[in-house]
Amino acid sequence: MLPMHPILRLAARRRGLLAGLGAGLLAAPHVHAQGAGARFPDRPVRMLVPWAAGGTTDVQLRALAEQAARRLGQPVVVENKPGAGGVLAAQQLLNERPDGHVVAQIPISVFRHPQMASRALFNPLEDFTYVIHISGYLFGIVVRGDAPWRDLGALLDYAKANPGKVNYGTPGVGTSLHITMEQIASMRGIEWTHVPFRGWAENAAALLGGQLQCSADSSGWADLVQTGQMRLLATWGAQRAKRFPDVPTLRESGVDIVSASPYGLAGPKGMNPDHVRILHDAFREALFDPAHIAILERFDMAPMHLGPDEYAAFVRKTYAEEGEMIRRMGLKI
Repeated sequence: MLPMHPILRLAARRRGLLAGLGAGLLAAPHVHAQGAGARFPDRPVRMLVPWAAGGTTDVQLRALAEQAARRLGQPVVVENKPGAGGVLAAQQLLNERPDGHVVAQIPISVFRHPQMASRALFNPLEDFTYVIHISGYLFGIVVRGDAPWRDLGALLDYAKANPGKVNYGTPGVGTSLHITMEQIASMRGIEWTHVPFRGWAENAAALLGGQLQCSADSSGWADLVQTGQMRLLATWGAQRAKRFPDVPTLRESGVDIVSASPYGLAGPKGMNPDHVRILHDAFREALFDPAHIAILERFDMAPMHLGPDEYAAFVRKTYAEEGEMIRRMGLKI
């Protein structure tokens, strides 16, 4: 056999090198996908939101989903599941595969409901995989702009002097809004009527329509307060809200309660730890993205980041504390 010309030999080596490199490039994603989940997610991620569209939580989580989608390379699609005090999304997780393509917002009512119901729908300590803790709410008590009560003390005095004549709205049974309003009633000897709604839009319509005397909800009321259609009597945080510096807190109004109802995202039980890490990292970056921070500031909220292990520890602590409070108050569904 004649020896190969040097130029042909170089070309052959180059073709062999390129072929090997190409094979390596084709194989690398598969190997990486098997080892570290590079192909995850490989389809849209569903985010279950247990509140009605258009409310504070829905708007904030849609902004978070948009930013997370940019990091994940797949759409994050919001599905609203309002009702039952915010536990329907968590309940839906029981029917989902733990493949990382579905997460749900976990409001604090998820830790209360099983301890208030005669038959628990789920066990929050065992049935979910906790991915990331996100934030907490600014809560407040509002009345109509033409209501006679100029401050919370006046409303509470009226409610005590007129048992059963004050109806108050909240997003549902077992929510922080409901629990705190009943705590206030217990502290002040008040008898008033709780009217649960599926979201702020219904709550606001009932208040403006005169079916309610006051509403307790997250800061979806802010724009209506600023236009004078509603009056904000008190906020529930440790400090006054930045946008409403003239409005006192509950503590400043003589009610020694602070409530922010922190929440995060979880998936079904048994998720792949690699998938949890990928989701956590994407949502953490989304949480602190300036576009999402702007939405938080719009609703006087702040980032409260916890990773999976920290969040799971927070859940255990919260479940125990909420159970103690529920038993002390004798709350039942």
